[in-house]
Order: sequence, then structure tokens, then C-alpha cells
Amino acid sequence: MKRTTWLGSLLVTAALVAGCGSPGKPVDPAPVGSVERPMPAGAGLARDVEGNGTADRSCDPTASLAPDPSIPPGSTMDEIRDRGYLVVGVDQNTFPFGFRNPTTGQLEGFDIDIAREITRSIFGNPDAVQFRAISSAQRIGVLGGDPEYKGEQVDIVVRTFSITCDRLEDINFSTVYYVAGQRVLVNENSSARGLGDLGGKRVCAADQSTSLQNIARAEPRPVPVQVDDWSDCLVLLQQGQVDAVSTDDTILAGMAQQDPTTKVVGERFTDELYGVGIPKDDEDMVRFVNAVLERVRAETWRDSYRRWGLQDWLGPAQPPAPNYR
Repeated sequence: MKRTTWLGSLLVTAALVAGCGSPGKPVDPAPVGSVERPMPAGAGLARDVEGNGTADRSCDPTASLAPDPSIPPGSTMDEIRDRGYLVVGVDQNTFPFGFRNPTTGQLEGFDIDIAREITRSIFGNPDAVQFRAISSAQRIGVLGGDPEYKGEQVDIVVRTFSITCDRLEDINFSTVYYVAGQRVLVNENSSARGLGDLGGKRVCAADQSTSLQNIARAEPRPVPVQVDDWSDCLVLLQQGQVDAVSTDDTILAGMAQQDPTTKVVGERFTDELYGVGIPKDDEDMVRFVNAVLERVRAETWRDSYRRWGLQDWLGPAQPPAPNYR
């Protein structure tokens, strides 16, 4: 595939972005500005992201509002159209969902395709969009779901964003447009066959991700290491500062393509339901995006899945059916 000609350049770019410390750095609270931050044992467990424990057991995270493709006067979409562009929070470091092509400088990937289709449906032009690169930890905040961010900073977030009952307390989501599952990435010479073989070992995941909390729950207990971006995890693995990376198989497949000295091991042990993040009060936008996703499932989903190599690494797949409440 053509994309393989610049995968090496993408890996170098990731290394430059990460700016990690020296190999063998002990698991202590990192200084300000450092990428690596060890996660305390049990952190994040009070707010249950999977609908267990403290979360609302009656919640169905897959259920969203019925689609409506109209753009009535005064609606959220009408205001966006008057502005002249859609503002979308995305990733720029995670191949093949949201990454910056080092050859062209353009943002590309499966999630970027979804964002452009939403843009096309508002403006008739997929390029009437302003992308804002955000970290995993910023996804809820930029949608107005965290008071520290002082309001909404983007219209939507399309960034391998798992829908959970806990997150639905703060923001809204579209229907599910992709189902991933958490697995483990290790060096090719590792004997680990999954997360269960990594007790006491350092396992990397992005800050405030469901992956990080799943690592913290695992038994025997690994040592969770949190970073800002998934590309940082790959660099830490290459430098020997962590023993493994654990997150969605989609993200790990991209890492394995970038670095053939790594391998993905184990079976899926979660279902990660990707949805488009939308501010809590913008229910008209939820319905509009769901209408766009109906068209995407029928017309462009499979082409995008193949174009970004997901079929090569994960096998054939179909778009998930929507669930409306």
C-alpha cells in the first residue's frame, strides 16, 4: 500500500513529539512538563466507566437520539454554517485513525474521514473544517464537560472516543460508528501473551482513557504508566521504559505497522464503542450527526476501513448497527 512509504517518517515524528525522559526512569511522580506520569494503584476506580460499580446500571451507552438531517433556522448546525466552518477536536498522532501525514502535512485517518463527512453534510464541502489537535484527557473538557475549560472549545470531538455511561453524565454522544477492543502491544521478543502476564510490569496508556483504568483493575496488577498521547507510549516501549502498551486494537495495529519489531498479543478483553462526542445541550447536533452516520455506514465506512489498512490487520468488518432510544 502507498501509505507504507512514509510510515517510517511518521514514527520519527512520533518520537520527536513525545520528548520522553531517559531509559530506566523510576516510577515516581514526574516533574512538570514530563510525558510520563505513573498512575497510583486504584486511581480512577471511584468513577466507573464501564457501567459497573458506582455508575448508573440503567444506562445503555449505545442508545442515542433518533437521526434528523434537517438544519432549521437557529439550530446548532445553522449557527455553525453562519460561522463558515466546523471546529473538530481530533488526534494528530495515532495512525490510522487521526494522524498528520509527514509527507503532505495533512491530517488523515478513519476518524478524520468521519469528521469530513459531517462537515460535508453541513456545508456541502468536506474542507470547511478547522481541526484542533487534542489529547485523550482533553476530550470531555473541550466539549464543555469540565468547568476548568470555561465552556465549549470545539463543536464535536472525533478521536477514538469510547462511549461510556460515566462520560454521558457530562457530554452527549452519537450512535456507535466503530467497535474496537483492548489488547496488548509488546516487543517481538516478549513472552507475554496478554495483560495477565504483566503483573508488576510497567504498562502504558493515555491519561484519562478507559484503557488506563482497565489496566489499573487488572489482576495480577501491572504498574500503569500514563502519558498524554498514544505515540508517547510507543516511544517509551522502544526505549525500554515500559514493558507493554495496552489500548484498543485499532490503535495497537497502527503502532505495529509503524514498528515491525513489536507485536499485538492476547484476545480482546473489552468492547470499546467509538462515538462522536458532542456538547451536552446540543441535542439537535446529536440527531444531525446520527443522520450523517446513517449515510456513512451505507456509503463510505467500508472504503475508509480498507483505505487505512484496518482490514489488513484486523480482518473484514461491517459498520455497527445504530441503536436509538
